Amino acid sequence: MLIDNVVATLRHRFAHAPSDAVPIIERQSGVIPYSIVGSTPVFLLVTSRRTGRWIFPKGRLSEGMEPWQSAEREAYQEAGVEGVVDPVPAGSFRTWKTRGVRRFAIEVDMYPFRVEHQLDKWRETGERHRHWVIRSEVARLILEKRLVEIVEIVAARVGGTQVPAADEINA
Repeated sequence: MLIDNVVATLRHRFAHAPSDAVPIIERQSGVIPYSIVGSTPVFLLVTSRRTGRWIFPKGRLSEGMEPWQSAEREAYQEAGVEGVVDPVPAGSFRTWKTRGVRRFAIEVDMYPFRVEHQLDKWRETGERHRHWVIRSEVARLILEKRLVEIVEIVAARVGGTQVPAADEINA
């Protein structure tokens, strides 16, 4: 299992995002969960279930729901957080999705999500880890460059320029 995770992570790290020429097979929605500590935005990452790499919650669009509502549901299920989602996406990114032996291109619309409550136990508690980070750490931990750019857009929207002390983030 460990070797499978390492191989999957390396494959993802060195794979480029799908080009514009590659047709999008599926559209998804996700959130960029954030909170303000002092005057600085901090962001909540979760691990993926398959490879354990750091990601933001995302998933398939749900029938009968707006994309931002589907994204809000993913935040609750994958990260165990509740809050307020901005119905205007901060941007979208293209990535590869693997299901079984099939690999295809998806496009994900990302919505800013202000966290108001973090649950101790949630649906995927035993399957994922959570980690609050500052912007510079997002750039180090998130592999998709376009997603890092979207975090910068969210940070600009919500304001804040100071870097909080580590004990403030993990409080």
